[in-house]
Amino acid sequence: MQTILMPKYVIERELPGAGKLTPQELQAVSQKSCSVLRNLGPTIQWVHSYVTDDKIYCIYNAPNEQMIREHASQGGFPASRISEVKQIIDPTTAE
Repeated sequence: MQTILMPKYVIERELPGAGKLTPQELQAVSQKSCSVLRNLGPTIQWVHSYVTDDKIYCIYNAPNEQMIREHASQGGFPASRISEVKQIIDPTTAE
């Protein structure tokens, strides 16, 4: 049986002051995202996000970029740039 891997995306969200969001504000954003994901169904998955001073970088598994855009639209989240991950490397790649 062949395994079909879901494409992985990095979403860059421009959000001035993101690094100053309180734990409660981050929880509210996360809850909103999860609510939209439940409505969109099981083919889109939020893996995790990195919060920097003025941006949030999110890692998602999704069948296509349009699904990522739909999540952003329904959630009211910016999706400044969406990039499909082509390869993943780490220190073990050097071995």
